Amino acid sequence: MSKKKDSEAADAVLSYLVKNNRPYSAVDIFTNLHKEYGKTAVQRSLESLASEDKIQEKVYGKQKVYAPKQDQFSDYDEGEIKKMDSQIASLQQKLKELQDKFNQQENGILMHFLFFSQCDNYKQRLTKMKSADNHVSPEVKDQIHKNHKQSVTMWRKRKRMCTDILNSILEGYPKPKRQLIEDVGLETDEDYGVVIPSI
Repeated sequence: MSKKKDSEAADAVLSYLVKNNRPYSAVDIFTNLHKEYGKTAVQRSLESLASEDKIQEKVYGKQKVYAPKQDQFSDYDEGEIKKMDSQIASLQQKLKELQDKFNQQENGILMHFLFFSQCDNYKQRLTKMKSADNHVSPEVKDQIHKNHKQSVTMWRKRKRMCTDILNSILEGYPKPKRQLIEDVGLETDEDYGVVIPSI
């Protein structure tokens, strides 16, 4: 379908906002008008209507929302609008905190699996050395055992950290632990039948 003229888009956008009498983002309006008008046309219409003081524009962080002028409605309640603005700001702050926490925990999980890979490499090297015909010197062997012990200790520590992080996320996660593991693309020791070796 060809895009409508900007004037038609502006009329449709204004009509939609007045009819529903609630705040929407440009993307919401574009989608709710069944993509009948282009995104650019909807955005231009909103900016034009706001500059002409036909609608209200509110900025929340990087997000802009638009609503009809409330003086045209008899039940307009400024106190209720301020209360809603406060709730939106509070929820956005909480979302940011949760996103920051999730990013930190995700970084911890990634570090765990990088270390797991390193441990696996050391284990393969150790197995190869143990099976070699030309045995290594006692000093090198002691160093290998020391590295192995450190790696296994760190492996256990990282696994415990990863489990703690998963459990923290699960406190506010609506799905089971197995689903969270799949959602973040986590690979566990159990998936590969791997058991932490004894020291």
